[in-house]
Amino acid sequence: MKTSKTLVSSALAGLLGLSLAAIAADHPATPADSEKCYGIAKKGKNDCGTAKHACGGEAKADNLPEEWKYIAKGTCEKAGGKLTGPVATDAKKAPPAEKPYVAPGG
Repeated sequence: MKTSKTLVSSALAGLLGLSLAAIAADHPATPADSEKCYGIAKKGKNDCGTAKHACGGEAKADNLPEEWKYIAKGTCEKAGGKLTGPVATDAKKAPPAEKPYVAPGG
């Protein structure tokens, strides 16, 4: 009985280890001397998720502005990318622009 309990525990530990390895592979740590470069990832070759999907390797087209890859520091803009991603805007949620007050006769 003790042997089967040990076997089940070992199997569960192995599955947990595989799950953690898969998560770590999907969310890579920043490699040394690298930076995120937006807008240069090719279809299916992005390094991590965005607001549109959760995983690396899911870019739907080449050079989408929200997709990024790690590349050597100092080379992003030379490669045609940007160091910051696009700013999310939602016109429906933005408050209406206020008109400046103009005093009568002035």
